[in-house]
Amino acid sequence: AAQGGPPCSGLSLSAAGMGMCLPCLGGAAEDVVQTPDPDTRRRQLAEAAEKRQKENVHRGVKNPESVERKKKKQETLEKQQMNSTSAGVASWLKKLKNW
Repeated sequence: AAQGGPPCSGLSLSAAGMGMCLPCLGGAAEDVVQTPDPDTRRRQLAEAAEKRQKENVHRGVKNPESVERKKKKQETLEKQQMNSTSAGVASWLKKLKNW
């Protein structure tokens, strides 16, 4: 029951504990946060984890766009080297076969 008021006939709120009930809290029932369903909660947790990972990747980097450009340029160069190496080997094998 609220202090000196009538006995509480509302729902007991175990999170608040100590025998408090929602109607006795003076409109606090609207402030109760509903726990989302498991799928929604799982999605929210996954989004938060992705956000933390992105923040950690760029931690200490003054210009993340520049880092990404350099990384892509390096990957492009490596692909070109692999292609030219395999083309050179194929050409060498073709010459060897015709020899």
